[in-house]
Amino acid sequence: MAEIRNYTMNFGPQHPAAHGVLRLVLELDGEVVRRADPHIGLLHRATEKLAENKTYLQSVPYMDRLDYVSMMVNEHAYVMAIEKLLQIEVPIRAQYIRVMFDEITRILNHLLWIGAHALDVGAMTMFLYAFREREDLMDCYEAVSGARLHAAYYRPGGVYRDLPDTMPKYEPSKIHNEKETRARNANREGSLLDFIEDFTNRFPIYVDEYETLLTDNRIWKQRLVDIGIVSPERAKALGFTGPMLRGSGVEWDLRKKQPYEVYDRLDFDIPVGVNGDCYDRYLVRMEEFRQSNRIIKQCVEWLRKNPGPVITDNHKVAPPSRVGMKQNMEEMIHHFKLFTEGFHVPPGEAYVAVEHPKGEFGIYLVSNGANKPYRLKIRAPGFAHLAALDEMSRGHMISDVVAIIGTQDIVFGEIDR
Repeated sequence: MAEIRNYTMNFGPQHPAAHGVLRLVLELDGEVVRRADPHIGLLHRATEKLAENKTYLQSVPYMDRLDYVSMMVNEHAYVMAIEKLLQIEVPIRAQYIRVMFDEITRILNHLLWIGAHALDVGAMTMFLYAFREREDLMDCYEAVSGARLHAAYYRPGGVYRDLPDTMPKYEPSKIHNEKETRARNANREGSLLDFIEDFTNRFPIYVDEYETLLTDNRIWKQRLVDIGIVSPERAKALGFTGPMLRGSGVEWDLRKKQPYEVYDRLDFDIPVGVNGDCYDRYLVRMEEFRQSNRIIKQCVEWLRKNPGPVITDNHKVAPPSRVGMKQNMEEMIHHFKLFTEGFHVPPGEAYVAVEHPKGEFGIYLVSNGANKPYRLKIRAPGFAHLAALDEMSRGHMISDVVAIIGTQDIVFGEIDR
C-alpha cells in the first residue's frame, strides 16, 4: 500500500491573490486545507520604533503608510491620541472635515476591497468599475493635501488647511479634444464641496451597478455562501472588529458605541450580517458604501453653512498663519520652534481607537514629556483577522482560501508595521 500523507504548499508571497506579501504555508490533504500558517514580517517597516525617534508631527506621514488604502483614518487615530494627551479642543469645522474624509476613505477602502476580492474570485469587470470611482475620490485627496495617496492632511488640533474653492481640472490632450475636456470638467467648475456633493448624488447608482453584477450572481454566491463561517461568540473571542465582526451578527461600531468627533450628530445605520460567512461580510460592506455616502452628504451640507477655523489657535501646537508669521516676531519664533524642535507633550498615556474601514484601529501613546513619543503601539485590525485565517479555512478547498483572504480585506502595511 502506498503511504498517503498531507503535503505542504507555499501560497504567496508573490501571488496575485495574497494581497501583498502574505506567505501562507498550507498543509493540504488533496485539495482540502488541513492547516494554514500565515508567515508575516516580510513588510516590517518598524513604524512604531521610527515614531520614537521622530517628533510627534514628523510621524503623521508614517500613519498613511500603515494601511495604505485607508490613509486619513490612520492619521485620525494618531492625532486624536496626541490631542487627548495635550487636552486641546479641535474646532468644530475641522471635526466635520475629518469625519467627511474618514467616510471618503472608507469608500476608497471598500472600493479597492470589492475590486480585488471580485478579481480574486474571477470577476474582472468589478476591478475596472471600482477604480473609476476611486479616481474621483483620489482627486478630492489631491485637492486638499496635494497628494493622491499619502495625504498627511490631519494635524494635532485640526487639519492642515481649509477646503479649497477650486478643483483641479483636466487639460485638453491628443486623446481628449476641447469639447470632450469641457464635458469631463463639468462637475469641476465649483469648489471641492460641490464636487463631493456631485459624487454623492452619483455614487448610489454605481453601488447599484456593483450589486447588479455580484449580489445575485450565481457564481459569486457559489464561491462565497457558507465559506469561512464564524459564529458571533467566536468572532468576539478572536478579536474581530469592523465588518468582520458585524458580518457575524454583532452590532458593534465605534462610531455609534463610543462616538468621537461629530458622529453622534449624524444620522446613519450599522449594517449587520446573519450567517457570518463571506457572503454576509460582502453584504455588510456594500451597505457601508450607502451609509458612508449618507454621512458625507450631511457633512457637506453642514460645511457649506458653517465657515470657521480648521485648526486650533494654540501656536504651541499649530503653526501661526504665514501672514502673521512674517509680521510678528513672536509668531516667527513659534513657527521656528514648532518645525525644528516640535511641541512637548505632557507625561502620560492615552489609547484612542477609531472605526477604521477594516475594524478597530487603535493608537496607544506613552509620553514622558519630551518632543517625541516614549512609546507608540498600534492596534491593527487586520492582525487579529489574519490570525483567524487558519481556523476559517480548515476543511475548505484551496480556492476557498482565496475567497477568505479577500473577505478579510487584508493590507500588510498595518499587519507587519
